[in-house]
Amino acid sequence: MAIERKAVRLLILEDSQNEAERIVSLFRNSGLPTRVHRADTPEALSEALANSWDLCIASYECTQLPLSTALKILQKSERDLSFIQIIEEQDSDLIIEALQMGAQDAVPKGADEHLMLVVNRELANLQERRTRRTAELALHEAEKRCQLLLDSSIDAIAYVHDGMHVYANRAYLKLFGYSSVDDLECTPMTDLIAPEDQAGFKELLRNYHNDTAQADFLCNGVNLSNEAFAARISVSPATYDGEACVQVVIRTDNDNAELEQKLKAISSQDLATGLYNRQRFLELLDTATERAINQEETASLAYIKIDAYHRLTSELGIAGIDLFLADLAQTVRQTLNKNTQLARLADNVFCALQPATTPEQQQPELLRLLEQVAERLYDVSGRTAQTTLSIGVAAISEKTGKAAEVLDRARRCSEENDQGNHLHIHNPVDDLAASASRGNIIAMIQHALETNSFRLLFQPVISLRGEQDELYEVLLRLVTPQGDEVAPNDFLNAAISAGLAEKIDRWVLLNSIKLLTQHRAKGHNTTLFVHLSSASLQDMSLVAWLAMALKAARLPADSLILQIRETDAISHLKQARELVEELRGLHCQIALGQFGCAVNPFNTLNHLNVDYVKIDGSFTGELGEHANQEALKEMLGALHSQAKRTIVPFVESASILSVLWQAGVNYIQGHYLQEPSTTMDYDFGANN
Repeated sequence: MAIERKAVRLLILEDSQNEAERIVSLFRNSGLPTRVHRADTPEALSEALANSWDLCIASYECTQLPLSTALKILQKSERDLSFIQIIEEQDSDLIIEALQMGAQDAVPKGADEHLMLVVNRELANLQERRTRRTAELALHEAEKRCQLLLDSSIDAIAYVHDGMHVYANRAYLKLFGYSSVDDLECTPMTDLIAPEDQAGFKELLRNYHNDTAQADFLCNGVNLSNEAFAARISVSPATYDGEACVQVVIRTDNDNAELEQKLKAISSQDLATGLYNRQRFLELLDTATERAINQEETASLAYIKIDAYHRLTSELGIAGIDLFLADLAQTVRQTLNKNTQLARLADNVFCALQPATTPEQQQPELLRLLEQVAERLYDVSGRTAQTTLSIGVAAISEKTGKAAEVLDRARRCSEENDQGNHLHIHNPVDDLAASASRGNIIAMIQHALETNSFRLLFQPVISLRGEQDELYEVLLRLVTPQGDEVAPNDFLNAAISAGLAEKIDRWVLLNSIKLLTQHRAKGHNTTLFVHLSSASLQDMSLVAWLAMALKAARLPADSLILQIRETDAISHLKQARELVEELRGLHCQIALGQFGCAVNPFNTLNHLNVDYVKIDGSFTGELGEHANQEALKEMLGALHSQAKRTIVPFVESASILSVLWQAGVNYIQGHYLQEPSTTMDYDFGANN
């Protein structure tokens, strides 16, 4: 599936359009598509606030919209958006003044890196607030459903705080002979327990807060008629109306309660090994993650994979492999710490969760386990079985996001060595997501250039107007040592800073020409869209080099459409205009990509003579709203009046095709039509 590109809705309070364009360029260069609006008067700001916005950046040079006026208008609108004030210089008094008036932050003019760090922080905060509101609504609905379940439960359930009832369901009231919960409000829980058992119950409640597990208590209950009955009371931690309390469940049939406990234990076990099963272990892992976040209690997770498991299954058979797993589980149980929670996660995978332990602390016993399993010969129905283990270990800490992430890290570590019989502890620096720092990314780029290991993908650009053109967009992917693909948005800025973007562009051009020549030799009249980075806009030797490459390949220049990003063109407008003129002299075609997110996008077209305009992909994701459909139609109409052929990307479903057809789009592109592929194999004739 394609990654959804949701545009940042940016409101800029600025007199200068050039400065507003510069800020937008910062966003786009940081990989943040924008939907921008500039306001420079109170009236314009009030009108703009009729729509929804994510972020507001205000300049101190906006003469008609000083900080106090802008903030008053924003506060009156009750919009949830962050306000960032650009100040004249690094002055703590100016920063304090802005913060006191209600701005989220104040950044000196020209401190672009500082600004983008603040922007990313505020966007993350905004997302957290929106997520929280959604979660609160979901929680409210869940609480209503839980209340209905409590009220209708056949079990007697109550919530007790400091020994007093705060809630009791109908079954609980009926058990003790009360007609309403109001009658219980002033009744201590201990009054419902037989006198001889009250001391024990009080002791249970006193000591219970030191533990979070469920606790059971056998006693005699006493109803309103002073009749005693045998009861099993189960207490567990709970929250009711936002207050921490104790949930009390009372069952009067001991045999059923004991049976239920046995069934619960069985349902949590793996039948072959006696360890926890997958479902129960994932619950324990979730609990460990919550404790790490809420109580800063670290834990260590070991992912223990049995090497050559399929060979063992083939040799021992179904019955034999179960016996082998039972013996192996016993080895694991005897070797590891008694506090370790062990489970069989999959056919060939055990997991060991050790609370209050770091991976480094768990390492010695895991190494001992590796050694013991490798040396041991297992007797399985007269046959000898031997195996080794591959163990990956990851930490559960306060920085842990989700339990699934920890499990995945440990799994990947277990796969570090194909030979098996190894232990690898997860290092955060080894994570691609965490290690996408400039140094590591640049090393991967340099390696890809040296070994010719970039990957080119091709996605068809399809006519909605019956044209016979065979068009593909060339997409570049950086392949990591693990075989994962990294899109240009994640590495191109680092490449530009390191001076490698020009080499990447030339690599893409050269390999595109090579593959296109081979494809055209098969009788296809194919044309390719090839991206140029901002570095190539400033490369004075690019056109001469491209002319030589095309001549050597005997490929017509109009078989290439060189695509420039709108933000790059705005940032380097003079160089872009000169490059476009030279490329047109070479008879190459030109496309302006990611169009429509600038403050005044049509101004760029006044300076660049392009053939194609590709609308920014963020517009496609917003076509569910009628107002956005009309805005797109208006933009397309203006482009068509200038004889520009238009392309709308990120078409992911059939539902928007009719909208795009009515809007008059020339070409469409997206995963619904065909995902990017390593070959140019789309059947363009099928659309006619």
